[in-house]
Amino acid sequence: MSFIKDYVGKNLYKDVTEIADTPIDWNKFMNKTVLITGANGFIAYYLTLALLLQNDRKNLGITVMGLVRNQAKAEAKYGKILERSDLKLVSKDVCGDLSDLEHADYIIHAASQATPYYFENDPVGTIEANTLGTSNILQYACREKALGVLMISSLKVYGEVKNGKPEIEEEDLGYINIDDYYNCYATGKRTMETVCNCYVKQYGLPVKLARPSYIYGASTLQDDRVWAQFLANVIRKEDILLKSNGGAYRSFCYVTDTASALLTILLNGESGVPYNISSKNSDVTIRNFAKAATEVFPERKLKLSFANKEDEAEPVLDYSEKTPEILSSKRLQSLGWIGRIDIKEGIRRAVLTMEERES
Repeated sequence: MSFIKDYVGKNLYKDVTEIADTPIDWNKFMNKTVLITGANGFIAYYLTLALLLQNDRKNLGITVMGLVRNQAKAEAKYGKILERSDLKLVSKDVCGDLSDLEHADYIIHAASQATPYYFENDPVGTIEANTLGTSNILQYACREKALGVLMISSLKVYGEVKNGKPEIEEEDLGYINIDDYYNCYATGKRTMETVCNCYVKQYGLPVKLARPSYIYGASTLQDDRVWAQFLANVIRKEDILLKSNGGAYRSFCYVTDTASALLTILLNGESGVPYNISSKNSDVTIRNFAKAATEVFPERKLKLSFANKEDEAEPVLDYSEKTPEILSSKRLQSLGWIGRIDIKEGIRRAVLTMEERES
């Protein structure tokens, strides 16, 4: 059988190894099948590789069953890793019929359209993956008597919070305009969590809820998210131009820290209880994310500039009007999880991994 280290670059392998070093009881996965929906996605890919790596390192006998909609895309993404017997791709839409889906012991529902492009161009598909898709997965989990189900929600469930505090805790839900189609993602994630707790109550299903902050890492040059465009600027050796003051203050979390948190919540979290995923090492404004991106590789001599001169001044953070998208991770930390990667190290790793992949 081929080994993960033989088919991924050294920078990606370092990240995957870090996830596999998560201090959880990996033996719970021994000889078990883990279903990961949306296996073509960003975080799902890292989770898949980490589980397979543990077979290489510990001979755990884990089988990963990856649910994908686009078989050709998955074959291109995973390449020769698909020659392994412990990875099975299943071409299905999570919103479709899952009655013939094979048994799984653990389920990670990561299928979701999480970028603004889809909110604007496919709001129906976006909300259905989080509502209809969630119901289908939970029915499947009941049928298969799953040992654990992880639902990946989002910080977007919070909406517009005005709690007068510098951060958001799990109980701090704010306003979302439910009549705006663009809120298909946020509203869908809220509905997801309610549906999950219905299954916890009525069927005793062990469903765990994770609310990641802004996950960043090695994306693609075509990714339209703002942080991904900064990475693309670095790779192209382009200066970064901001068309606003970049004052939005957000919790970012590097992909390895996020994946580690997700596995921790799956095995150690309490059913029906949401857990924020954020790292104080990566709480930063958009302008300071951009600034960090220009500084990580000083030999590239990149600069940050502003389209409007009045935006150059550092904005003053004011919590009285609106709480920034800064998540408290105290509840997650009580499970033993610690965020390890700061913003500059995360940017450095992401750029190097992307460049390695493109070479």
